[in-house]
Amino acid sequence: MKSDNVKKGAQQAPHRSLFNALGFTKEEMNKPLVGIVSSYNEIVPGHMNLDKIVNAVKLGVAQAGGVPVVFPAIAVCDGIAMGHIGMKYSLVTRDLIADSTECMALAHQFDALVMVPNCDKNVPGLLMAAARINVPTVFVSGGPMLAGHVHGKKTSLSSMFEAVGSHAAGMINDEELTEFEEKVCPTCGSCSGMYTANSMNCLTEALGMGLCGNGTIPAVYSDRLRLAKHAGMAVMELLKRDIKPRDIMTKEAILNALTVDMALGCSTNSMLHLPAIAHEVGFDFDISYANEISEKTPNLCHLAPAGPVYMENLNEAGGVYAVMKELADIGLLHTECMTVTCETIGENIKSARNLNPDVIRPVDNPYSKTGGLAVLKGNLAPDGSVVKRSAVVEEMMVHEGPARVFDCEEDAIAAIKGGKIKEGDVVVIRYEGPKGGPGMREMLNPTSAIAGMGLGSKVALITDGRFSGASRGASIGHVSPEAAVGGPIALVEEGDIISIDIPNLKLNVQVSDEEMARRREKWQPREPEVTGGYLARYREMVTSGNRGAILEIPRR
Repeated sequence: MKSDNVKKGAQQAPHRSLFNALGFTKEEMNKPLVGIVSSYNEIVPGHMNLDKIVNAVKLGVAQAGGVPVVFPAIAVCDGIAMGHIGMKYSLVTRDLIADSTECMALAHQFDALVMVPNCDKNVPGLLMAAARINVPTVFVSGGPMLAGHVHGKKTSLSSMFEAVGSHAAGMINDEELTEFEEKVCPTCGSCSGMYTANSMNCLTEALGMGLCGNGTIPAVYSDRLRLAKHAGMAVMELLKRDIKPRDIMTKEAILNALTVDMALGCSTNSMLHLPAIAHEVGFDFDISYANEISEKTPNLCHLAPAGPVYMENLNEAGGVYAVMKELADIGLLHTECMTVTCETIGENIKSARNLNPDVIRPVDNPYSKTGGLAVLKGNLAPDGSVVKRSAVVEEMMVHEGPARVFDCEEDAIAAIKGGKIKEGDVVVIRYEGPKGGPGMREMLNPTSAIAGMGLGSKVALITDGRFSGASRGASIGHVSPEAAVGGPIALVEEGDIISIDIPNLKLNVQVSDEEMARRREKWQPREPEVTGGYLARYREMVTSGNRGAILEIPRR
């Protein structure tokens, strides 16, 4: 066992004395040490129940003959961090989580791990760590929140943000805004639509790193505790059979996850996280794979914010396995991939059934014949940009309009709420990319304001930052190269006509090459606002959005 490095032999007597200080018995010292990575805290609603999940995992590990040992991982609530400097600290935690987990796991020589994440950056961060550490590992998340109810309709956090826009436009009053505030988030759990947290938890099933139901069983259901116990038992079986994350997270498994992503209509943030996970297993993930897979993958689900369906509905309809079965039946999945069940994807999903074709459309009646995400390129985004195509209304699939240019999110929000954005406009928010932010802030506030003011089918938004999974409409993010490194988005001027053609995967500004060259000669890099601390180090090491905003040591 790996843990013998700290438990066995005369040389390890000092180590054993420290285990004695922890209260370990001799019997425990002869069993495998299983690290339980707990993302529990008291500030993230999706994490406030993780203490119960962790306790259930510990019972499962102990029942199967292991010794569970808990250590922490940090977590940021994107909703609470939204719209201020805190959002600069969201994406960047993905690497802090991966790095700190790697440190803890290898410093203490755990034999196996159970990862207990839930919200946005914890899932990809811990998947990255799992690939690096490469000891038998299972994921079990905290589960999604139940939908809220306002005026007899199900709601979620995106409804809340859009209500703020409606309030600013005078469409609802203070009392109605307060009603939303009190009712849209009724339980613990990751917010109830197909936002980033739920997207990544669902894709963990598709990758083969989580058990059936990991992405969809609601946080408040007792099924979630049973799942956690089974995760603890499962990791012991993986240890017995020596099945490790790199045996599971292969190139084919990552392409499976991207295929399921397209069918589910996941958050655009998956196009940051899948490349980052792929990087850790040595697979050079080109975001253009998204278009190749989208071309042949039907979009089967329209969960909030794309439609009036929530995670609890997907769970009742058969969950991620039912979606995967639909895809496998038409040959779109690599069914031979190994999983944490010690069986293949094909074996896992063979008995899955679609229990509600209104929630999971059959493959012969999809919402669209192409997948939920698209990568757009053109002279405005030579290296690519990403849009959640399944959340764009038909009339905005092709759009031309004048650029309304802002160098930060705050200026754009002020203009939107001040009534300065008109029908047909294309809002451009730049210097919000991985380096420019730094930290690549989510733009849920401006997209929600646009939607809440009734402009969602009339105004587009383009940024080198990123969007929340709760964003909807013609919201195009990850524009690469970003403005901070002199990408074309830095050269756009007020009033330039921007052309969006989602069906043909194009994003262009109608400015001649000669004029763009003249503008480039005059362009000067902006002085960074952040000159110290973690964000400054992050800015120096981070790559473009089209590469997943991974960290690389700068070349000298």
